[in-house]
Amino acid sequence: MATAAVVQASSVFAAFDKDGDGKVSADELRGSMTAALGEEVSEEEAAAILATVDADGDGLLDQEEFSRLAEGVAGDEADDDEVRRRCLKEAFAMYATEGGDEGARITPASLMRMLDKLLESSTEKMELEECRAMICRFDLNGDGVLSFDEFMVMMMGNV
Repeated sequence: MATAAVVQASSVFAAFDKDGDGKVSADELRGSMTAALGEEVSEEEAAAILATVDADGDGLLDQEEFSRLAEGVAGDEADDDEVRRRCLKEAFAMYATEGGDEGARITPASLMRMLDKLLESSTEKMELEECRAMICRFDLNGDGVLSFDEFMVMMMGNV
């Protein structure tokens, strides 16, 4: 349902926007990524990621720019595919189980854990069945989990 996707995107944006000012700063991006990944993200990395989609140059991400970050869109067409793929790999790694590039998968349980982390300040929590349903929509081979390729299809909206 399109409305549910918009609500979900807004909830994720709100989880990153810790001070509630309607913008995500490099520090907020860094803190959320560090919490989600379980390892330190440098100030430089967060600033570089933010800069790839900061269309108005204010050093902050509004909701539209944040959405472009999730889509992996960058300005230079020659580098678009590589930047998009790198951004998607980073996002995928936040949700996926361990297993290296080839073995990593997003399971219903790993999706639920990440969404709980991202939405920790929200009263709305995802149930395992809801996560299964989300995965099922994009699970092209029917194995009950999302591979990176399936995740990429989901994020790019090519279904």
